[in-house]
Amino acid sequence: MRHLIGGVSWAALAMALASPSAAQDAEVSELVVTAQRVEENIQQVPIAVTAFGSAALERQSIETLQDIAIRTPGFSAGQVDPIQPNFAIRGIGSAYGISQNAGGDASVVVFVDGVYAGRGGTPDVDAMDLERVEVLRGPQGTLFGKNAVGGLIQYVSRKPSNDTRLRVEGGLGNFDRRTLSVRGNVPLSDSVYLSAGGSLKFRDGYEFNETTGHDVNDQDLRTAALALRFLPSDDLDIVLAADFTEQDQRGNPRDNICDPTLRGGVHCVGVNPDPRIMNAYTDGYTRRWLQTYRGEVNWTTALGTLTSITGYRAVTTNVRIPFFSNPVNPPNQIESTQTDHEKNDQFSQELRLAFDAMDGRLRGQVGAYYLREDNFRIEDLRQDFPAPAQTGVATYPQDVLAKSFALFGQASFSVTDELTVTAGLRQTWEEKSGHFIGRKVSGPGMPPPLGGDYDVRAKEDWSALTPRFAVDWQVTPDALIYASATRGFKSGGFQGIAGTASSQSTPYDPEYAWSYEGGAKTQWLDKRLQVNLSVFHTDYEDLQVSQLVPLCCVVVGNAATAEIDGVEVELIARPLAGLQLEAAYGYLDAKFTSFANGATANFTGNDLPRSPKDKLHLGAQYSFDIAEWGVLGRVDYTNQAHMYFEASNIPTQKQEGYINVDARVSLTSPDKRWQVAAWGKNLTDELVATYVTAFAPYRQVLVPYAPPKTYGVTLVWRM
Repeated sequence: MRHLIGGVSWAALAMALASPSAAQDAEVSELVVTAQRVEENIQQVPIAVTAFGSAALERQSIETLQDIAIRTPGFSAGQVDPIQPNFAIRGIGSAYGISQNAGGDASVVVFVDGVYAGRGGTPDVDAMDLERVEVLRGPQGTLFGKNAVGGLIQYVSRKPSNDTRLRVEGGLGNFDRRTLSVRGNVPLSDSVYLSAGGSLKFRDGYEFNETTGHDVNDQDLRTAALALRFLPSDDLDIVLAADFTEQDQRGNPRDNICDPTLRGGVHCVGVNPDPRIMNAYTDGYTRRWLQTYRGEVNWTTALGTLTSITGYRAVTTNVRIPFFSNPVNPPNQIESTQTDHEKNDQFSQELRLAFDAMDGRLRGQVGAYYLREDNFRIEDLRQDFPAPAQTGVATYPQDVLAKSFALFGQASFSVTDELTVTAGLRQTWEEKSGHFIGRKVSGPGMPPPLGGDYDVRAKEDWSALTPRFAVDWQVTPDALIYASATRGFKSGGFQGIAGTASSQSTPYDPEYAWSYEGGAKTQWLDKRLQVNLSVFHTDYEDLQVSQLVPLCCVVVGNAATAEIDGVEVELIARPLAGLQLEAAYGYLDAKFTSFANGATANFTGNDLPRSPKDKLHLGAQYSFDIAEWGVLGRVDYTNQAHMYFEASNIPTQKQEGYINVDARVSLTSPDKRWQVAAWGKNLTDELVATYVTAFAPYRQVLVPYAPPKTYGVTLVWRM
């Protein structure tokens, strides 16, 4: 890590924990999670899970999955643009160019109330009435299926209930930030409950485009959600829900860094050295319209609980990114612009039965899953170079139909009251078919990456078997030890933009990972200290690696194998009344064991992209009363080591280690109805890349950045 952590006396902490003055009723929260698709105490689940309850989300001012990632060991989150995230868990993630095409998928997936969120992103965390957010680390191929090869994130919303409640929140911040959210719940009868909410977020841009004179990378985001719950009997629970997201804002042109290790510096002429000032001929734009409709039925029968989850997602996105912009000997200008128009329709249906037999000694679930995705995407590339032969516009329409069907089951058997063995299996069948076009639109020469017009159709199918084996020993009521072996896989696919018909019609295969893990979940000192540990080894095969081919395109292929070893430790302590201390550390050694990229480049032994070796998070919060007003202060500190964004591990695609500090202090009225809070994020104002692209032939490095230092105030009223 870039800085060493000092000044922490663990001996003093241990004395405080053991001291009689420590509050006897200060217990670590008993979080319930659904990491195994049924509700269980997080300390009794033999899986590495980090969970954030609704109170934690509020107290840490968590708005996005990037905020979650900062606080979670082994989890990193970047983004190509505000609606195209790139997640990696334990070194497994999708590089740029894979999930940003119609025929590709991500390696870490998101589920929103049991519905797979395949494309188009998700609502912000703070825009939903969430009960919790869960991060499951390691392959989850048995119970969750495709594309959970690295892990997954679950949003779990609060279900409508018989409580009448209303929450209104407004906020102001720097960059002219203005936010408003309203959430409410009301019983319509003894058995019918309704909840609804909406939010608005507006903000000026973090960056400035000198060419147009506009702020860019701003925010204009609107969300709404509605849920209806019907309880016709004690055995039947029905929830119908919908959420909507509308986004319309300027784009995020890339910072163009002149790299002295790649060239002599002449191309730097005309580029503003300030990383927050751009030189693009257009601002670009980010537009998204997301709709999700969900129906969940839970029916308690003599055989067990039968659950049906039906989901439909429709998302339309329009994105224009001026990603390559560099004045060369002004007034000449090099410009490359990518414009994406995508419409995705997704339908999913899951049916599963959770059973309990033999007086509770045998429990588990069996089920079936179906997913259909219709994805139509048009990607246009515009290149304006001083050399006319390289100037032109090309268009790449892609129309892909993907189907996936799976049967799965998992059972746990209690050999004794303390020892449990678990076995599970999932068989998945997949098919993708697509129509792909590459066509020159204009220009004196054929613009890269198009070597010639093509119009091709392609189809491929795959199948995957993803088992899980685990054993756990409840040594004491407060100590669980477990070991597991789990397999996950990620779907195969097709190129997004190819230079030739042959390349476009050639699919790449799925990738697979076997993960072997041992861990312990423990609570000490009357549950005032919680310590969880996991140690893992992963064999990662047939990696879908994306490589930028100069003057062509981003090409995806099954080019590598890798081994990943790591250790993760999470600690929560409450030594004194009102004081909570948290620590999370992740060590990651993720290396390519084979990766020959062409005749000359060999990346064997290099780090996997977005796999920092060390990551430490420390959190401290303290609450107390002043004249019956509640005061709560919290500080979150993260220290992350360097990482690379690409398999070559070249210095120009390296994010140096950095420190992130967030803080929040709140004041709550005696009746708990009013709360005012002041908060700040990235208080060290670190410049952190969300991804990096290096164009060696043009001696340029193109970078979008995470937000700078932000701060503001929030006012909340509850009824």
